[in-house]
Amino acid sequence: MKLDPLNEPVGSRAGRDFTALDQSLTVTGALARIREQGAAEQIIYFYVVDADQRLVGVLPTRRLLLAAPEARLQDIMISRVVTIPETATVLEACEMFLMHKFLAFPVVDAERRLVGVINVGMFSQFTEQALGLSERAHIEEIFERIGFHVAEVQGASPVKAFRLRMPWLAATLGGGICCALVSGCFETTLTARIVLAFFLTLVLGLSESVSAQSVTVTVETLRGRTPNRAWFLRALRKEATSALLLGGVCGLMVGLTAWLWRGQAAPALVIGASIAVSMVLACLIGLSVPAALHRLKLDPKIAAGPVSLALADICTLLIYLNVAARTL
Repeated sequence: MKLDPLNEPVGSRAGRDFTALDQSLTVTGALARIREQGAAEQIIYFYVVDADQRLVGVLPTRRLLLAAPEARLQDIMISRVVTIPETATVLEACEMFLMHKFLAFPVVDAERRLVGVINVGMFSQFTEQALGLSERAHIEEIFERIGFHVAEVQGASPVKAFRLRMPWLAATLGGGICCALVSGCFETTLTARIVLAFFLTLVLGLSESVSAQSVTVTVETLRGRTPNRAWFLRALRKEATSALLLGGVCGLMVGLTAWLWRGQAAPALVIGASIAVSMVLACLIGLSVPAALHRLKLDPKIAAGPVSLALADICTLLIYLNVAARTL
């Protein structure tokens, strides 16, 4: 199986054309060493190493040329060096360029010995490749979230395409029908407090959005990992904390809006509290469903989206209308 170029170790792509200078050299000695040994084709930074060839600093060309001739490199170098481990992927190296806006990065091994350099020219090449791959991957991922592989459907007959797409759409269809039946059971509540109906779409939309976010994060986290109890409990605590913050802020904002708009405190409180609780539950559904499908050896990318959204809709509606019916 051919390795994705963006997932290759950056050490295999790093250039070996760099200039390393001993930290004990003076500026005069460093310039003499550069003239004697030659400099890299693209002089962006000089790298300062100790006696064991470990990277200890970086020296921009301008700083070297303007320093006093007798100054030692260890006194004028920048000692806080941002490095990239040789085991990092090419994609992670690209992210470093975007984050720090440097022209080059030293690549080091586990002992912090300098093994290569990647510069902004390599980054441009990788970025073009990344954009091309990410665009195709993004299209594929979108369709996977809604229930099928693009590659399976392309070129398929209408009947085969129907068989591939319908099973996971059935989850959405079933969820919608259940929501309609649940709403019918609370027709009196919705009729008596029409403001609840005004915010019903927003309540469902927030739950679906946060559930979809959790599904996406969980599916990416599960790549190459087998979920166990310890992992699930850690992820559950983390997701629950995020969900509480998201639900609390969204519930407060919507509740205040409902109160200021309609001037009714009780319905506003019900709407805000329901949003907070349902968003927490939707987050946990978005975590649990992909983990359970992965555990069952099913593809979570295909099934998790439709199933999680359907469950999130049903649970959200039950919470929203039950809280309203019991308190208003």
